[in-house]
Amino acid sequence: MSSQVGPRAAARLIASREFGPYFFGNALSASGGWFQNLAAAILVYRLTGSELLLGVLAFSQFIPVLLLAPWAGSAADRFDRRRLIVLVQSVAAALAALVAVLAWAGLATAPVVIAISAGLGITAAFTVPAASALLASLVDRRDLPSAVGLNSMTYNIARAVGPALAGVTVATLGIPAAFALNAVSYLALVVGVAVSRPRRLEPSAAVRFRDSLRLLRREPRLAALLGIVMLVGFASDPINTLAPAFAHAFGRPDTEAGFVIGVFGAGAVTAAFLLAGRVAGSRRRLTTTLTLLGAGVAAFALTPWLPLALALLFVGGFGYLASNTAATARLQLEVEEAQRGRIMALWGVAFLGLRPIASLVDGAIASAFGVRVAGVALAAPALLAALAIVLVGRRRRAASVEIRELEPGDLEALERDLPSPHHRRRAALHEAGTATFLVAWRDARPVGYLLVRWDGADEEIVHRLLGTFPELNAVTVRPQLQSRGIGSALIEDAERRVAERGCSRVGLAVGIDNPRARALYERLGYECWEHGTLDVSWPVPGEARRESETCVYLTKEL
Repeated sequence: MSSQVGPRAAARLIASREFGPYFFGNALSASGGWFQNLAAAILVYRLTGSELLLGVLAFSQFIPVLLLAPWAGSAADRFDRRRLIVLVQSVAAALAALVAVLAWAGLATAPVVIAISAGLGITAAFTVPAASALLASLVDRRDLPSAVGLNSMTYNIARAVGPALAGVTVATLGIPAAFALNAVSYLALVVGVAVSRPRRLEPSAAVRFRDSLRLLRREPRLAALLGIVMLVGFASDPINTLAPAFAHAFGRPDTEAGFVIGVFGAGAVTAAFLLAGRVAGSRRRLTTTLTLLGAGVAAFALTPWLPLALALLFVGGFGYLASNTAATARLQLEVEEAQRGRIMALWGVAFLGLRPIASLVDGAIASAFGVRVAGVALAAPALLAALAIVLVGRRRRAASVEIRELEPGDLEALERDLPSPHHRRRAALHEAGTATFLVAWRDARPVGYLLVRWDGADEEIVHRLLGTFPELNAVTVRPQLQSRGIGSALIEDAERRVAERGCSRVGLAVGIDNPRARALYERLGYECWEHGTLDVSWPVPGEARRESETCVYLTKEL
């Protein structure tokens, strides 16, 4: 279990030799992107005076992320991610330097700028999945949610300060200088990745992109997490796209658009620091943060008084990053290493590749009904997602699964439908009062079970390091019914019983070769201890020997 949370956990990660260089390199590169975007937009508009070409410019930057996702994700899984990022970012630096030279020589026409922007979009399409997947090899598993949050924070810091610095640069040094600074920023990420020390992982050539799509069909919760990422991006888009119009709606000059974006980014940065070191996020927390995002942005759009509106926007920014971090971290934690690059390519499509569509939607709504209506319209899906999570949770709890303590006569059904040589020992502990044997029933047949050990773990090291508290053992669900909420229902019922006895903590051990079970426990709020692995053993019925398994230990505060 992590001993540090909040700003201390964030500072520890940023100061680490593995994650720190990447963090600072990515922050500088993200800021440089704003120099490129603003300088390119100003140059194209000065050359043509065409709003249409501004839209074409933005489209050229993001459409490669959508179109190239299959190949970019495959490359992130098949090749060394560190070398891939260095190569692609070096190409991006060369493109940015080229447009700087052409602009300096007066040769940067609108088609040239748009073409180079499309080239930079291609490099971004390959960088996003590789850099996102690289995080898992830069930090320990328990730190991955914090790393995802801090990684997202870099983009929000860039969004808060990048446009203002870019505007000052264009005004004082000129457009070519802004392009040149962007080229330098790409090299900052090259250096950061080059000096970082990720864990060595073997590239995978066996998994195809279509296999990741099949994985989404087989594991609907992964598709749901990608949907949440998409909705988070849609809810935040009015702040990015319509900030000048919002400033005008509050009776302020459009030059204050950067301040509006900065307040939203400040809320996001606050979330990254306050939530660092905490678990990836339970269903309840995700519901809360989505509500903060949707309600914050919608209330900002509707409030006529600017100071109150900005305070609400800060709340929306907090919910934005907290929701995105929770969904992104859970995506990374729940897939195998060989799938991570492809899944993060799909993440890039959900978060970045669909941004042009979001911009077109909120622009059209704003043009037809006003900017305030557009803000509410794009924030509403985040609120609906929060409501859907609540309703799904209630439906699962109300499903036709009955959870009750073991009763006389249940053993025969258990041994028939869920056979185990340990059932009689568990029943004996239940009868003696040192444990509670919970069984889940469906259509009068057992479909799952777990054992609550009231005297805690058998392993002395757990008592010595963490104290004595109840432990959950042998969480089992019939294979055909897994991923349907039965395991979660059993654990939640057990936690309720533990809390009713006045206990504030519960623990469990999970095998190191069982990542799916560990992902379930982490989704439910369990955190891994900091003391490495332990060997958990149990007696073999009818024999004088014991079997054992190498596990990690997780705990949850109730």
